[in-house]
Amino acid sequence: MSPLVSVVVPTRDAARTIATCLESVRSQTHRPIELIVVDNWSADGTFELASALADRALRHGPERSEQRNLGVAQARGEWVLWLDADMELAPDAVERALDAALAAGAVGVFLPETTVGSGFWTRCRTLERRCYHGEPHIEAPRLLRGDWLRASGGFADHLTGTEDADLRNRLLAAGATLAWADTMVVHHEGRLELRGLARKRFYYGRSLPGYRRSNPGAVSGQVGATLGALWRHRRLLAADPAHAAGLLVHVWTVRIDKEFLPAGYHGKAELEFEALRAAGVDGVFTDFPDVAANTYKRP
Repeated sequence: MSPLVSVVVPTRDAARTIATCLESVRSQTHRPIELIVVDNWSADGTFELASALADRALRHGPERSEQRNLGVAQARGEWVLWLDADMELAPDAVERALDAALAAGAVGVFLPETTVGSGFWTRCRTLERRCYHGEPHIEAPRLLRGDWLRASGGFADHLTGTEDADLRNRLLAAGATLAWADTMVVHHEGRLELRGLARKRFYYGRSLPGYRRSNPGAVSGQVGATLGALWRHRRLLAADPAHAAGLLVHVWTVRIDKEFLPAGYHGKAELEFEALRAAGVDGVFTDFPDVAANTYKRP
């Protein structure tokens, strides 16, 4: 008998993409599938759209980790797959991921992503993701055995934006066997702008101290892994110099570790502020003076 796979999708104001995401789950060649949506009190009709397509639509917050954990607690599947609300699966994605897991005797499976959308910064992000395929210290598994996920405590609910990396680190530290699926998750990121990317990183940066405490040395290790991946794909980057340059600005703002800067800097947000300034990007932070006033500070 084919194993039940539970798909957990946390949402918040995702009306633009949620139907595409959930319909791609419903169209899987693998059966059986259980679809659970956990909505963070959306105000744009996301919950109503999800209720029509999901087996269960719940409401919970305040962050993605808590939403995922509720979905995992409700899941009945032998395997659990989690997606963001702006992701889309190929029809045979779950089938291919399970095949990879069974062939390798793995407890977790990486499903590589590709970014689609319009605009310069979106194309930079697409190029970046191509460089990270197959990198176990950059990508994170997306399909996991449900018993392992529950026994490990699920997603760290004190983390926002780094919970996937934290779970990956725990898997690697435990010596868990991991596999890569021969498929691609399409990430509909829309039209990315540097201003929005910076805003998002500031938001996620609030949980970085907790991530550091839980994962000593992981941030600097990821910086090294990122630089190594970019070096191995230097020919790919050289073939698209304009977007490669934008990628490097984005990577610098996202992956930088404070130990590479002088003493006296604290937290991720101010590092990104400094990195963008160093890259010659002005006027990015005028929309959020609260960040400039309260987060970017020196002792």
